[in-house]
Amino acid sequence: MNLVETSKAIKQGDIFLGIELGSTRIKSVLITKNFDIIASGSYVWENNFENGIWTYSLEEVWRGIQSSYSQILADVQGKYHTPITKISAIGVSAMMHGYLVFSKSGELLTPFRTWRNNITEEAASELTTLFNFNIPERWSIAHLYQAILNKESHVNNINFITTLAGYVHWKLSGEKVLGIGDASGVFPIDETTKNYHQDMLDIFSNLEKVKQYQWDIRETLPKVLIAGEPAGTLTNEGAQLLDVSGHLQPGSLMAPPEGDAGTGMVSTNSVRKRTGNISVGTSAFSMLVLDKPLKKVHRDIDVVTTPTGSPVAMVHTNNCLSDINAWANLFKEFAERLGINLTTDRLFETLFLVTTKAEPNAGGLLNYSYLSGENITKMPAGRPLFVREPNSSFTLANFFLSQLYAALAPLKIGMDILKNEEEIETNVLIAQGGLFKTPIIGQQILANALNTPITIMNTAGEGGAWGMAILAVYVMPDEQSISLEDFLDQKVFLHPKSITLNPEPEGVLGYQQFIKKYKAGLPIEAVAINSFP
Repeated sequence: MNLVETSKAIKQGDIFLGIELGSTRIKSVLITKNFDIIASGSYVWENNFENGIWTYSLEEVWRGIQSSYSQILADVQGKYHTPITKISAIGVSAMMHGYLVFSKSGELLTPFRTWRNNITEEAASELTTLFNFNIPERWSIAHLYQAILNKESHVNNINFITTLAGYVHWKLSGEKVLGIGDASGVFPIDETTKNYHQDMLDIFSNLEKVKQYQWDIRETLPKVLIAGEPAGTLTNEGAQLLDVSGHLQPGSLMAPPEGDAGTGMVSTNSVRKRTGNISVGTSAFSMLVLDKPLKKVHRDIDVVTTPTGSPVAMVHTNNCLSDINAWANLFKEFAERLGINLTTDRLFETLFLVTTKAEPNAGGLLNYSYLSGENITKMPAGRPLFVREPNSSFTLANFFLSQLYAALAPLKIGMDILKNEEEIETNVLIAQGGLFKTPIIGQQILANALNTPITIMNTAGEGGAWGMAILAVYVMPDEQSISLEDFLDQKVFLHPKSITLNPEPEGVLGYQQFIKKYKAGLPIEAVAINSFP
């Protein structure tokens, strides 16, 4: 669309807003019906470790949303000299899972417990056995049951359980609903009914420790919706909460709120069966859309769903790039001491590019990027750790390659389960996330680590907020004639641009040597955790 057409669309309200609350950034993206980005805004935030809990304050949730939306308003005013008063449809996405519980009066009963917490092992293990279905520690039902096992006083007053996306959606629309992809991280989903699994709800409800409470789990969980189903409208209170300038009118159609995994599938066109995507940022996860059930229950493999309810095998790691960012900041501080002021892009570009001079096995160096606990390797807490032997090749190139290798190691371990034990195959494996801001390097290392071709699309940098805005377009009544899969193929990704890198034999062998040493050295990490409580 040209300037005139875009200005007209803004005036008529023929525009769509996607909001995503990620682990390090809250981003808002405004698009046209042609999926072109008009404007975007972002707000940087970080989780806090308070009283043994990884959390974010709800006050900062709204500061971040309002700040990112205000940036959109300013950008649109500057480019098109037109205020935003109407938006056709809005969608909210956020980091999946975690625990937000509210009383009947809407009071938050305990601080938000994010996906990063490893505090529900007892509950997750017991529910997995009862359901014969893997319940990860970060799922909402695991948090709820652990609170019950802990006899926490707030459990008596629970009226509503939801995710971060569900909470924001509730405040904007008044509707207590979730998109099915996000709901699948709250409680297991039945693929046939596209709803919570009734037999498992019965099992949970009949547990002696659960029956003592007045509430019914069915009434406390959000209603499940699939992509394209209307999820309410923006209320007057919601409009004022989103737009502090007061210009936005209520009435925008609301898309079902989704998790960041679901919007990642949409933004990489990985919703169809036998497709897959990988997101690499603060955490990392792979999503492989299944065309057949898994052979058995794996504690390291989650079964969630696409935004349309198809089952997905998910490998989720709590840690990825945080340790790399910490080391990069150290190098930046050193450069500043020398009077060299590096931009963030130049800093990472320099460190990534130096790895081209590294030995394929990272010179025998070993690193564990655990800022927090890691479920896949059974680590209950985080102790970032770098280890080398006296005869290791300790160069900058090898050191930083070991950082990149370590960031992907838990993901590699989980993916090997799907590949070797479940014989899962995908037609497409598309990647997105912060690792790929420096071209080629991260993409090639990931291809070598997984021994799989990796595709990066030119839309990879637009991320989940753009994916959520696409789902906002899809909720419009005139888009309901085709499936989401066809909608993405035929309208959104009609002429995709991408680059695919194949694994390099030398790099594959080098990573195999690294991961063998990584697994053997895990007891070192365990000792570090126990030695520094």
